[in-house]
Amino acid sequence: MTPTPGFLHEGRAYGLLAAAGLRVPRHGFLEAGPLPFLPGEPIVLKGIADQLWHKSDKGAVHFADFDLAALQVEAAAMRQRVAEHPWVGGLVCERVAFQRLPGLPTEALVSLKRDPEAGWLVVFGIGGLQADAWAALAPPLLWPLSAVTPEAALGELRAHWLGRTWLGLQRGTAALTDEARLLAFLQGLWRAVEGLEREGVSLLELNPVVLDSTGLPTALDGVGTLDVSLAPGGAAPDPAWYQALLNPRSLVVAGVSSREGTVGRIILENARKALLPEGSLRLIKPGVTEFLGLPCLGAIADLATAPTDQLILSLPARQTLEAVEQLCLQGGGATVVYLVAGGLGDGADTEGLGQRLMACLHEHRRAGKWTPALVGPNGLGLFSPDLALNTFFIPEAKLPLTAKPGHLALVSQSGAFLITRLSRQSGLGLRAAVAIGNQMDLRCSDFLLGFAADPAVKVVGAYLEGFAPGDLKATAEAARTLRTSGRRVLLYKGGRSQEGMAAASSHTGALAGDHALQASLLRRAGVMLAERMETFDAALAWLGAYPAGRPRKVAILTNAGFEAVAAADLLQGPFGGARLTAAETTALAATIEAEGLAGLVSPRLPLDLTPMANEAAYLAAARVLLGSEADVVVMGLVPLTVRLGTTEPEAIRAFAADLARLAQAAGKWLGLAVEGGALFDLYRRELQAAGLPVFLSMEAALEGLRLIASEQ
Repeated sequence: MTPTPGFLHEGRAYGLLAAAGLRVPRHGFLEAGPLPFLPGEPIVLKGIADQLWHKSDKGAVHFADFDLAALQVEAAAMRQRVAEHPWVGGLVCERVAFQRLPGLPTEALVSLKRDPEAGWLVVFGIGGLQADAWAALAPPLLWPLSAVTPEAALGELRAHWLGRTWLGLQRGTAALTDEARLLAFLQGLWRAVEGLEREGVSLLELNPVVLDSTGLPTALDGVGTLDVSLAPGGAAPDPAWYQALLNPRSLVVAGVSSREGTVGRIILENARKALLPEGSLRLIKPGVTEFLGLPCLGAIADLATAPTDQLILSLPARQTLEAVEQLCLQGGGATVVYLVAGGLGDGADTEGLGQRLMACLHEHRRAGKWTPALVGPNGLGLFSPDLALNTFFIPEAKLPLTAKPGHLALVSQSGAFLITRLSRQSGLGLRAAVAIGNQMDLRCSDFLLGFAADPAVKVVGAYLEGFAPGDLKATAEAARTLRTSGRRVLLYKGGRSQEGMAAASSHTGALAGDHALQASLLRRAGVMLAERMETFDAALAWLGAYPAGRPRKVAILTNAGFEAVAAADLLQGPFGGARLTAAETTALAATIEAEGLAGLVSPRLPLDLTPMANEAAYLAAARVLLGSEADVVVMGLVPLTVRLGTTEPEAIRAFAADLARLAQAAGKWLGLAVEGGALFDLYRRELQAAGLPVFLSMEAALEGLRLIASEQ
């Protein structure tokens, strides 16, 4: 009766559930001896066979009254019907009387899944034969055990369609159970995971779970999988990599050509502008002692006696691999190595170079030997404003980096995503901006933990297309570490699949797709997960200026009626429009009159100053609004009016400085929406240079605020 490894049959599943204190039907195998049933008692006979997931589809479920001889005959017939599956036995189960409601589904599907990225998950949705159809109408709940307690899960179940039905919260229904029984069931599921872990179970699906006559949740079926191999995590790199990457005292570049415009040459030209100690920038250049005025080493081997904090390898894939192998062989030379080349462990790697590289690192780390920490491969570079260190292979003419040191850290799997953000938001105050490439060694979670240990970092913005093996859970835990210490994490996740959002099958453990799983785990860890790049950019602009605080009440000040109307439509959900007291309304009316706008402007929010307003009117009105209950003032500046000066840099800077001082004095957020074409790029740049968040539209400004206001 032992099944082929890999399949968890119903009888074994019942044993694991019962050990966790969960209600299962009385049951026993025909082949195992005396059964706990009386003659004539209603039972269900089930044919249990290896890899037989859908017993009813194969004629392996039979309802009858208990009669041992008749059941033995039926079990033999079942065995013939499922002959392609190795037979386990005939399982006789109590026929549980359970509660139903006319026209409403009352059965649940519960999946306990050990995910290699997120750890153990519980998926809870509507079950029964029509589970797939119902999943589209009432999406299942997803609970990562590392982030959710049974008590929190109960709160979410209470609001779910099925939970509302069970608890009698749907209109015209009576309660089938109570919260105490549901909480006990959830606590049992959490306990069951310990047994599943010990037994090597990777998936257990219960469909259906019903409510018996007393309201006790009861699993009427359970199948799963065993011994699914999970990707092992490698040993951790030396934590000294973080400072060696962002604040190196010495830097070596390999792969610099005599030809201008090549990747290595551009990296060198950018790096030469860094505030590094005299003589700390060197090259690896065989056959010469000096090149382009810089000292040279002849080979990687020379780093054994003349080590560096950071080594940039701008070499082809095979030479990159050989360089890292040499470092490991000699036991030193560079604390962190930045790998520029692709072709290592990606689609262009036809020789297994990436596997060879990782095998080298793992072998040395398991043996307790020294290894460098690797960033990349396929890395575009980094920018560390504290040292003015720029190692991007983008020439200065294309990407003039003017960002000042600040509290924002950016980490991106895509180098292109990173540099376009730096190009578009040049006024961001940065601690660091790093393109991490394919995360072969240092992963997103490593960078988040590095930022968590850096007191200069207040906000982390990240772009990912995929998680390294096992790094989803680690990233969520690192994000939680940041949030616990008062920092914020903003993430855009690319590579999402829409088809993964709904149910895939009632017996696949895939009720929730990859993106839904990732989103659930990350949001529960406190990550602000942007669904659109524009939202990411807008939230980044706000948090780049204001790392602390949360928008709850927003005041709108504009010179365009359409912005006032659009803003009124958008002020809902996690935040709302600010309201003025009678005294504030009176003060605003006096301000309007003093600025010569009486009869044109109504003293109410959203405030439309009309195109007749000049800078003085904006400043006077902003002063009133910043003194109100508003946490945030969003100022719409449609610049086409002749009343606003948009061409003289000095005048723009003075206006921007006055606005920044008002916001700082009030301790409030102030952002600017400048809706106009390229003619007004100078205007936007000068406003942004004052440290104010600037947006292309009122909608973008409010969309960024909405994401921040929704932060858990």
